[in-house]
Amino acid sequence: MTTPMRKLIERTTTIRQALRLYPKAVVWSILLSTTVIMEGYDLLLVSSFFAFQPWVRKYGERQPDGSYELSAAWQSGLYNGAAVGEIIGLFLNGYIAERFGYRKTMIGALAAMTGLIFIPFFAPSVAVLQTGSVLMGIPWGIFQTLPATYASEVCPVALRGYLTTYINLCWVMGQLLATGVLRAMLQRTDEWAYRIPYALQWMWPLPLIVGVALAPESPWWYVRHGNRDAAKAALRRLTSQVPEDVFSIDDTVDVMVHTNEIEKEISSGTSYAACFKGHDLRRTEISCLTWAGQNLCGTAFMNNSTYFFLQAGMDESNSFNMSMGQYSIGVVGVFGAWFMMRHVGRRTLYVSGLSLLCLILLGIGFTSLAPSSTKAGSWAAGSLLLVFALCYNLTVGTVTYSLVAEVSSVRLRAKTVSLARNLYNVCSIVSGVIAPYMLNPTAWNWKSKSGFFWAGICFICLTWAFFRVPETKGRTYAELDILFEKGVGARKFATTSVELFAVHGEAAQDKEEQL
Repeated sequence: MTTPMRKLIERTTTIRQALRLYPKAVVWSILLSTTVIMEGYDLLLVSSFFAFQPWVRKYGERQPDGSYELSAAWQSGLYNGAAVGEIIGLFLNGYIAERFGYRKTMIGALAAMTGLIFIPFFAPSVAVLQTGSVLMGIPWGIFQTLPATYASEVCPVALRGYLTTYINLCWVMGQLLATGVLRAMLQRTDEWAYRIPYALQWMWPLPLIVGVALAPESPWWYVRHGNRDAAKAALRRLTSQVPEDVFSIDDTVDVMVHTNEIEKEISSGTSYAACFKGHDLRRTEISCLTWAGQNLCGTAFMNNSTYFFLQAGMDESNSFNMSMGQYSIGVVGVFGAWFMMRHVGRRTLYVSGLSLLCLILLGIGFTSLAPSSTKAGSWAAGSLLLVFALCYNLTVGTVTYSLVAEVSSVRLRAKTVSLARNLYNVCSIVSGVIAPYMLNPTAWNWKSKSGFFWAGICFICLTWAFFRVPETKGRTYAELDILFEKGVGARKFATTSVELFAVHGEAAQDKEEQL
């Protein structure tokens, strides 16, 4: 029998050692996460088109002053249609991914996406766009969570945080790409000004399908299905060949099996209902509300930034320029978050991030007090929104992906992550309904005053996070299982020691002997 110390090699592996041992896992994880670039690109088109005049003239209504505007109701409908489709896709992902595996599920979603792009490309009316938004949301829902789940299962502890949070970088890159494409189309006034951005969505699916088809399945998925040999084969494809005394495939799979057995003992199944029973209820609560906080902390401003800048008094060109600046800063923020995650825990980043965002939102609200006859208020609000984007991607926007993937149990991960992202989407629907009304001049016309509203919501999220979000940095999945089973408080997760192979007494020791 291998010793516990040898089996816990993953716990002490450095980043450099992990990169040498798992280079293939890094590549495959990055490949699957690339689908999030497509999702970020597609979703930003939905809201950015509200400020894009060729598109607005096609699908909007003529106003008394001769300009064109899409009503707040249709703006909400298009944005929320995508969220509704994502909710459906997320629930399907929880079942399909666990039954058929991550690779087959992703290939199916990419194939469906290829056909669905025809709907917005040829849409003759806003109602058809609405239909396309809902249907395309289904594969988008799969893209939202499956890469994070895959990354968390194919990489060791040392790389887990980086590759799960890389997804946020992909999201921001997609948004930046979409804004850049629309900025390049501003000189066009014909229908191709908005058809070309739609058509560019076809450049993603085919190469990604080929890449995903060649990727190995998650070894954890094989372990959950009782196929230890397949898990070993998958792990060999994810790692480099090294001496047995440095890394053992057999030992690593043994730990996976042991972790799976621990979770079998303390959980009541692998269904969605099991997510709300026993210790898994707490894990589901933390996962769901952590991801909801990512939406409720004021990101409605970022998601509608181009339209916000336009309504705040900037011209169309500067609105898109500011949005490009916002998403460029977002990319810098993600790299900064990677650096900070080496020295600061997940909990610290999340809680401190919410604190900063709350203050910035208050600042945006106060810019509304500036005289409307000057542009100083709009430029101040725009500048603060850029600072918001930096702080968000340094903290909450990036670390959420790592927290949700790590807090959920191995056996229920696909379903827990799907539930968490679905709550995010429900919150997105709510904000998607009210945000256009806040900004639209034909509705509430709050503009920068909306900052006060979102600051209040952000403070509520901060209060919850301080008491409930645990520290997961550097913990193996088995250690996290034991900490949750013991009911350790969120603020004590980082300092509580865990005796992994002794925690269940002689029964656990006997089971370990059998492995």
